[in-house]
Amino acid sequence: MKQHFLVAVDVAFSLGYSLSVSQNMYLFPFFQSTFTHYTLTLSLSLNFSATYYRSLSNPKFSIVPMELLHCPSISTYTSKLSFHNHPFSRRNGNGVDFESIRRKLRSSVVMVVNVANADSGRGGAAKTAATAVVVEKPTTERRRFEVLSGKPLPFGATARDGGVNFSVFSSNATSATLCLITLSDLPEKRVTEQILLDPLANKTGDVWHVFLKGDFENMLYGYKFDGKFCPEEGHYFDSSQIMLDPYAKATVSRGEYGVLGPEDDCWPPMAGMIPSAADDQFNWEGDLPLKFPQKDLVIYEMHVRGFTNHESSETKFPGTYLGVVEKLDHLKELGVNCIELMPCHEFNELEYYSYNSVSGDYKFNFWGYSTVNFFSPMGRYSSAGLSNCGLGAINEFKYLVKEAHKRGIEVIMDVVFNHTAEGNENGPVVSFRGIDNSVFYMLAPKGEFYNYSGCGNTFNCNNSIVRQFIVDCLRYWVAEMHVDGFRFDLASILTRSSSSWDAVNVYGNSTDGDVITTGTPLTSPPLIDMISNDPILRGVKLIAEAWDCGGLYQVGMFPHWGVWSEWNGKYRDMVRQFIKGTDGFSGPFAECLCGSPNLYQKGGRKPWNSINFVCAHDGFTLADLVTYNNKHNLANGEDNKDGENHNNSWNCGEEGEFASIFVKKLRKRQMRNFFLCLMVSQGVPMIYMGDEYGHTKGGNNNTYCHDNYINYFCWDKKDESSSDFLRFCCLMTKFRHECESLGLDGFPTAERLQWHGHTPRTPDWSETSRFVAFTLVDKVKGELYVAFNTSHLPVTITLPERPGYRWQPLVDTGKPAPFDFLTDDVPERTTAAKQYSHFLDANQYPMLSYSSIILLLSPADDA
Repeated sequence: MKQHFLVAVDVAFSLGYSLSVSQNMYLFPFFQSTFTHYTLTLSLSLNFSATYYRSLSNPKFSIVPMELLHCPSISTYTSKLSFHNHPFSRRNGNGVDFESIRRKLRSSVVMVVNVANADSGRGGAAKTAATAVVVEKPTTERRRFEVLSGKPLPFGATARDGGVNFSVFSSNATSATLCLITLSDLPEKRVTEQILLDPLANKTGDVWHVFLKGDFENMLYGYKFDGKFCPEEGHYFDSSQIMLDPYAKATVSRGEYGVLGPEDDCWPPMAGMIPSAADDQFNWEGDLPLKFPQKDLVIYEMHVRGFTNHESSETKFPGTYLGVVEKLDHLKELGVNCIELMPCHEFNELEYYSYNSVSGDYKFNFWGYSTVNFFSPMGRYSSAGLSNCGLGAINEFKYLVKEAHKRGIEVIMDVVFNHTAEGNENGPVVSFRGIDNSVFYMLAPKGEFYNYSGCGNTFNCNNSIVRQFIVDCLRYWVAEMHVDGFRFDLASILTRSSSSWDAVNVYGNSTDGDVITTGTPLTSPPLIDMISNDPILRGVKLIAEAWDCGGLYQVGMFPHWGVWSEWNGKYRDMVRQFIKGTDGFSGPFAECLCGSPNLYQKGGRKPWNSINFVCAHDGFTLADLVTYNNKHNLANGEDNKDGENHNNSWNCGEEGEFASIFVKKLRKRQMRNFFLCLMVSQGVPMIYMGDEYGHTKGGNNNTYCHDNYINYFCWDKKDESSSDFLRFCCLMTKFRHECESLGLDGFPTAERLQWHGHTPRTPDWSETSRFVAFTLVDKVKGELYVAFNTSHLPVTITLPERPGYRWQPLVDTGKPAPFDFLTDDVPERTTAAKQYSHFLDANQYPMLSYSSIILLLSPADDA
């Protein structure tokens, strides 16, 4: 076996290319006396490096070509050295002015370190190769690393065998350089050390890899990639820029939310955390997935920062993961057993940073639907800041999940795999675009970005590399971070064909001979197939926002493999129309109450595949839904042109918060009607953060850019004695959990459910009907009678006769609190119930306009 050692030398060339070695060379002998040949590596400043082999039996030097090392001071130099044009080769007849080159690059430093025999991941021992570490003029003490060839899998930075393996995909890059950066060098935009990856020793297929041993304390990493810069062909390689590894488990940049970087930079340098074996020491205390049946969930959509950043939260760590933990008991009181976190992947809140003259403050990317890195938790949602190079954010997110599970609350993440923060061709180049743009993004033939997301680019989800990346990411959040599921933003993009779609390569055969162009909706999208049948992901909650900004609307039709649920946008629209008294919606409203069988039953799905909601982050809050007819988005600084124009809202007679007492009472009634409807509908109810106390955004239905009270949960409002709506919400969710019939596993049948009109068994499905009522047999409560009167006129209804039993009022949204929900502890409850005893004696009940009721059946002797 051939043995090798390296010598780092200071080279001087005399006439005739004679070689001399300085006295202060570094010698790394690994074997004694049995060498069949040895290796010398010559380094001339930063620019040139050639490896010479001298056999003992043949004293002549031979040249092995190496890539030209990148020099920060000559970043536009793109030529490569080869056997034929290497300046050290006599085949190159051109003279080389070595002294001028040396003077030009005098400030640069080159360190050559040993690459020992290591398993390259190709089935055997790797050949020994020399790898040069190139660093700019150092400002801190340089560290030395033992450099091995490494393994191609797993992707990312992985601590193992006393060191760290680095692996990254790029099929079109001509060279790759691993950049190591200290915490102190990062804000100064300095690279501490660089390791040029040898395409022979450090590349397997399209994967670049290297293994390092050394001191990684307070050290981060990134990559530089060289290659063609030709946007028309889809390539954006630039070896002067550091790219964030898509698989980085933590992203380090700015430490404090909303604070600009050095020189007021909104996009300061970013780098990934280098892991260590000690990073896996988080104490989960035996935490296991809760695995609640989806039919039993009550979901709460929330924003981590917005939940506790208001001064009235009085939390120790406002606006952070730890702040949420401090307020989890509120959610438990509300009856929530699942939180849906708005984006917590690393994003740049300064992406839209600009002065807003209308509001007198600055615009932020508050919602976070613009991901920078999908593996990293949002670092500035952590109280730890930059401590431990981002590990603090990982552990605080884990702590949030663990504490939620202790309280019986599952955690679902809102994930945005439809696009990234890199935008269109004018956007920043921070990761995917500089690594392999034509692979990660959906491109037109001349390199233009498809924009099905409405945000400048579209993630190339059904490309084989990209879909594997997405699955790897989801697995990580389930296996390592213990999350219970995902809500996929603009999920219809995940069903579109990728750039250069080839059905034969994907499925093994053509699809009916059809030509499928980029972005065509697929009936069996490979990504959805992979997720649906993955052994780790199949058992978690998978929720699709089944539309996108390209006009694809798949509610009720999303490819599901029996495991996907959907945000039911049709439920939202139909319920809003009926509750506000629009003609023609009694039938669609009844479908919504049953879990939308018109959408899901035919495809073999269940009521719980429908995620029912009236309000969400995108649109009016519940209080604004009954206060404004029109959007009021001037505060966004876009002349009220942004946001949805069709909100199906009704202001109850007067626009805005300042209204008559009569209008305000009607608004409270309508809020109770919406919430009651949500809780008695089959399917999974979802509440939007703040709606439980009537949070208002002043009629703004697109508050993506406001890091202020508009988006903050106002704990002082929640605690006001006038917040009787919170009591109503808590009691309604509790009631839903108690009823066996309000979370059915299948769609209700006539054996359990009966429809009624103003009289029993005579439902009115006519165009002008504004009344819907039903009875529902419940194994716990006996039988429920639920009715909605959305007419502007009151009505007295006749109740179904049940011999030996009598209907008793439980909920009546037409009554003021606390009589809107009659619990046993309500003062004068008996007196309140007797007010309608003469109606109930006649088997009747009076309902106000725009009101809803729940009655319970009890034995006549107990009435």
